[in-house]
Amino acid sequence: MIPRLVVAAPSSGSGKTTVATGLMAALRARGLRVSPHKVGPDYIDPGYHALATGRPGRNLDPWLVGEEVVAPLFLHGAAGCDVAVVEGVMGLFDGKAPTGAAPAAARAGTGAPAAGDGGRARDFASTAHVARLLAAPVVLVVDASGQSGSVAALVHGFATFDPRVRVGGVVLNRVGSDRHEELCRTALEEAGFPVLGAVRRDDAVTVPSRHLGLVPAAEREAEAVAAVDRLAALVARSCDLDAVLRLARTAPPLHATPWSPAGALRPAPPARGPAGRVLPSPERRPVVAVAGGAAFTFGYAEHVELLRAAGADVAVLDPLRDESLPDGTSALVVGGGFPELYAAELAANEPLREQVAAFPGPIAAECAGLLYLCRELDGRPMCGRLPATARMTGRLTLGYRDATAVRASLLTRPGERFAGHEFHRTAVQTDPGTDAEPLLRWEGGGDGFGDALLTASYLHLHWAGRPEPAQRLVSSSRSPSVLR
Repeated sequence: MIPRLVVAAPSSGSGKTTVATGLMAALRARGLRVSPHKVGPDYIDPGYHALATGRPGRNLDPWLVGEEVVAPLFLHGAAGCDVAVVEGVMGLFDGKAPTGAAPAAARAGTGAPAAGDGGRARDFASTAHVARLLAAPVVLVVDASGQSGSVAALVHGFATFDPRVRVGGVVLNRVGSDRHEELCRTALEEAGFPVLGAVRRDDAVTVPSRHLGLVPAAEREAEAVAAVDRLAALVARSCDLDAVLRLARTAPPLHATPWSPAGALRPAPPARGPAGRVLPSPERRPVVAVAGGAAFTFGYAEHVELLRAAGADVAVLDPLRDESLPDGTSALVVGGGFPELYAAELAANEPLREQVAAFPGPIAAECAGLLYLCRELDGRPMCGRLPATARMTGRLTLGYRDATAVRASLLTRPGERFAGHEFHRTAVQTDPGTDAEPLLRWEGGGDGFGDALLTASYLHLHWAGRPEPAQRLVSSSRSPSVLR
């Protein structure tokens, strides 16, 4: 039984992140253990959630992991906590509209489970979908600027649109004055909707943004901590925290088994030598270096947990500062981030680039990692592991992808489906004369490079929905010549 609530809004830009992050920090300041979660594939908000709570921010995405995994993942992340706060994505009912079951659900053979009833719904992977899967009450954050009594009609529409989604209270945002607050409160209370808080306009609590969203907390460090502190103070003085907790405690028990990294993995087959004899287990665990630092801030907490459960030790590598791979590195993971903003610094770290170019072990790269492995990024030298160049463009590529592997690589096998997400403003051009057949294909596109020691693609994956990549990476770090 974990008290919980979902912070949602009628649309993007209403103030969900302000209220959700401030609420997490304000509840933690009360001495509560707060579990932070984010609907969707977003990497940046969970970084601020982690600062607010002192715990890893975790994502809940039915498209990437499958409906049946959302509640178990939530219980895994919220274990031992007093309350959980889930920040939504976009508008409450904005989601993916698949023509069939999402690939994560299809892999599990579940189609569209009744618990979420979202396999073919237009709000698949939306905030409402996750609220249904968690049986969690919703706090609706409403931008009150430019309206007063109309907020009641707006909230009434959202509260009655889907009877399976319970809107338990409202937080008014960008309230202009005492009179403005009074008019909005009166209209909502007369309509039967509790007002849990009213947040005044305050430019001092804004967080800098860039072309793909907020600036990651890891890039701002001291400023990010100060921003979260301001959000906590703002929400503490603007919201009724006791009423928020009472609402969270109305959530019923969740009848699901908590996800565990070890439980998600299949038992690895024993290594065999000549004549099929089983070889003894290695005395040392392989070391998997995972890129981090300001240039590579995108990653899911479950990936590291799965790598460790699969038998590896994980070491953090900062390509902006570290001039060599961690001692004993057996495999390398380079995830997402904003390398285009640090191209000069990455290029200047020539010793590390040369080590990565010559590294004999397996490498898994996605999005920013793909760019880092190219020969060049915006004309600056990168690692040269891939026969391709990358550049910034003016076009945003964004959306879920139902991808199918065309051939075998480090992490893929022919015909396998992968639920992924693209999120970038860059383009990769393969060198002339190079086989340009993509590793992965999806409707309207495809990309990727791969061989027995490499998988590199724009596609962001969540390994909790498909744990095989973690297991294959660790297995290949022990015997890299074998595709298992």
